[in-house]
Amino acid sequence: MDTKRLGEFLRARRALVRPEEHGMPAGARRTPGLRREEIAVLAGVSTDYYVRLEQGRERNPSPQVLRALAVALLLKDEEAVYLRALVDPPRAGRPRPAREYASPQLVSLLDAWADTPALVYGRYLDLLAVNSLGEALFSWLGSETGLISAMFLDPAARDFYRDWAVVAQGCVAALRAANPDPDDQLLQKLVGELSVRSPDFARMWARHEVRAKSASAKRFHHPLVGDLTLGFETFSVNSAPGQHLVVYRAEPGSAAEQSLALLGSFALTDFHDIHDEGHSTHELP
Repeated sequence: MDTKRLGEFLRARRALVRPEEHGMPAGARRTPGLRREEIAVLAGVSTDYYVRLEQGRERNPSPQVLRALAVALLLKDEEAVYLRALVDPPRAGRPRPAREYASPQLVSLLDAWADTPALVYGRYLDLLAVNSLGEALFSWLGSETGLISAMFLDPAARDFYRDWAVVAQGCVAALRAANPDPDDQLLQKLVGELSVRSPDFARMWARHEVRAKSASAKRFHHPLVGDLTLGFETFSVNSAPGQHLVVYRAEPGSAAEQSLALLGSFALTDFHDIHDEGHSTHELP
């Protein structure tokens, strides 16, 4: 158990809870969120015990205490799972492969969706496969396959995502959700590098949000077709734990649908010739 990370998580999540969410008057507060004694009362523990948890001086909180803290901190299911993992880290199983790959079957599935942008990303938000229309949509990435790095280090991301801050925070939360083991060396290296190079990433990572990507909509600004809004759905790849398939769609008859059709024509010409050398779907290393 990493008591330091547990304390950091509890402090960060406490700061995000608004008093009115628990029916308390907001009043004048020197710091955001609830006070330690308020969380302790809500969780049914003593203030001293909760303070010891935040300070990393308590090593064995019970499952009952963790459930009570999850309720007091208004944690969603994924966040509650992450809290438990901090106390009882996942036991080592089969070693992870040094590199992640999308299976040929999954790549073939993407290839069949000529009119639908689709991609597969891995545990560390690395792009593992993308079909031709997806490549045309995300042309700003170029040869970059590290989605989280590009999000924070490539200025083009802030032009492409019209709601960049929201999307970026979602990526950070998804990275944490996909990697509940805080001792993961690859995660530590990635987080360390990005924290040094991007103050925005460091600030968002410090919020300790845990949230996998699901279904929603994103607003893009593409350099060739302008503004478009696409819905998307995210699916877990059961045959490859940690991998996710993302499929984008436009509303029938919408301007976004017309923009995708235009991008599709580019995908059969410029993008097809430049990026793929004869294959409309990539299985990326």
